[in-house]
Amino acid sequence: MSSGAAHSVLAASAERAASVPLRVSGIGFITPIGRTVQAFDEALFTGRSVVRAQTLAIEGMDPMSLAVAACDFESNGVRSTSRLPLDRGTAMALSAAEDAAAQAGLGTDSVDPDRLGIFWGSGLAGAGSFDTTTSALYGEHKRVRPTTVLTVMPNAAVAELALHFGARGAAIAYACACASSAVAIGEAMRAIRGGWIDVAIVGGHDAMLTPGVMASWHAMRVMAPPPAGAPSSACRPFSGDRAGFAIGEGAAALVIETEAHALARGAPANEGAPFVLAGYATNCDGTHITNPDSAGQVRAMRAALRDAGIAASDIGHINAHGTATSAGDAAEAASIREVFGHAVPVSATKAIHGHVLGGGGAIELIAALRALARESLPPIANLQTPDAAFDLDFVRGEAREARGIRYAMSNSFAFGGTNAVIVAGRAA
Repeated sequence: MSSGAAHSVLAASAERAASVPLRVSGIGFITPIGRTVQAFDEALFTGRSVVRAQTLAIEGMDPMSLAVAACDFESNGVRSTSRLPLDRGTAMALSAAEDAAAQAGLGTDSVDPDRLGIFWGSGLAGAGSFDTTTSALYGEHKRVRPTTVLTVMPNAAVAELALHFGARGAAIAYACACASSAVAIGEAMRAIRGGWIDVAIVGGHDAMLTPGVMASWHAMRVMAPPPAGAPSSACRPFSGDRAGFAIGEGAAALVIETEAHALARGAPANEGAPFVLAGYATNCDGTHITNPDSAGQVRAMRAALRDAGIAASDIGHINAHGTATSAGDAAEAASIREVFGHAVPVSATKAIHGHVLGGGGAIELIAALRALARESLPPIANLQTPDAAFDLDFVRGEAREARGIRYAMSNSFAFGGTNAVIVAGRAA
């Protein structure tokens, strides 16, 4: 065979592998709107925001009124496989992953540990533990725990997950700001398609509701002030009077694999969640560390569509990144308009569950999966008057029926210019 013919065969093989949709065999999540599908759906599809006001008082500084979305989660009860103390975020990650694995029937006897991978994202892993450590060290002059580095390191959650599930395949942590978990999920898709692993536990987390971190975000002037008497309306994506996001916390996990592998290992029937991940793309704006570039977002969305082998007209719903910041929403509205025109319905769920930063992409992907499952699109909470400059079909007021919907897109656009787009679909 000539080198040219060999190259064509290899290229065709790679293209076939890249087009294989991956089954979502299980999901698990810890979010401000609940840990069960019932609680998650109730808030999501009624547009009920759980954002509340919190006053941050730090000695020597004026009190700060912040909009936050916290989880009802007791992290101290989560057992560590490594026997080390767990950061709150790592505890959330472990709990979410356990739920996903249980739903997927992923046991140590059903998968080759050398072919099981962990791909996980977080914007600031170990934030709570680091904040507590520095406060104790400099404020109270206490000695530092010898396990501190192991608790706050960026791959702390990945390490705990690999130990817990006995994973000996790739175990990689991704830190790409608000796109972290979306990138982790997408890179796992590529690893499975490329034949490097058979199954992956993927997702992300962040738990930044600590004084130092919240004060740092507040200093950037990207967090919305909670309106007096109506704190749940603080985050207003795509609104003409948007004023920033509400910071949240949480974790979300998915088990992904090919349908053939799921059947071979005897995975439970997937009747309740017949979903696939069909496409993924990531790139970088390469223009500015905080100001998003719509051209980069356009490239990412179009690349994700190509990866899924579908047209823009096949997308029935977009869960936008929608941070409710002035520049962020403007860039995303322009990029969606460029790729899809006015036709596709757009939601933005951060107004409901808060901005979970590095874990947001995974949580919002699950929101997109729930829209596919219910054939219903969640409304954008608090969107009374859309910005007049945005000519898009926003879902607002109440959930919208979407009978026959096949594909949905989830966008994650981050500081640093990283863009990550995932296309999810209903199984054929």
